[in-house]
Amino acid sequence: MGKLFYIIGKSASGKDSVFNELLSDPAFPAKKIIQYTTRPKRGHETEGVEYHFITEEAEEKYEAAGRIIEKRTYQTVHGPWSYMMIDDGQIDLASADYLAVGTAESFAKVARYFGKDKVFPIYVDVETGERLFRALMRERKSNTPKYAEMCRRFLADEADFSDEKLKEAGIMTRSGRIRNLVENDDFEKCVEKVRRMILKEIRKEHDVQ
Repeated sequence: MGKLFYIIGKSASGKDSVFNELLSDPAFPAKKIIQYTTRPKRGHETEGVEYHFITEEAEEKYEAAGRIIEKRTYQTVHGPWSYMMIDDGQIDLASADYLAVGTAESFAKVARYFGKDKVFPIYVDVETGERLFRALMRERKSNTPKYAEMCRRFLADEADFSDEKLKEAGIMTRSGRIRNLVENDDFEKCVEKVRRMILKEIRKEHDVQ
């Protein structure tokens, strides 16, 4: 039986970069899960790589068919943007391990869908000031920077990743310890820590079986 490793972090924490770096290694044992979004594609993004970029009409069809595993909709300064994981045949935990990336809220929904014992959270964290700096640098690289949306997203994270929300999702223990916390103050070291954490859990899972 496989496991779904779920990388969690606030905006500009580097969670997507860690996700992509792990999957750039052909020997990495977990498969990539590509999620869906209705937000516009950024200049550096490619359809089917970072996300599947879909219309709101396509989202409604998936919802009507009962195929949305989890969905988050944000009221941005550019209108509502949805992010979602869809049951599209990508995931078969009976035969493989998988890697996904998202938020505390999406992790909680995915864990309910597949079972808490099947979804393993990894929390990537960055000091607040550094995270804001990274978000600004990333936005500047865009063909059409959306600074107001960057600020909205940054502030929204403070509520979405509150201690209360982390405890509800099972990411933070009652004593206040965050499970599987990895600091991203050095990218290469962060990636290696996450890699070792995943490989250790996969070996443990196989030993049990």
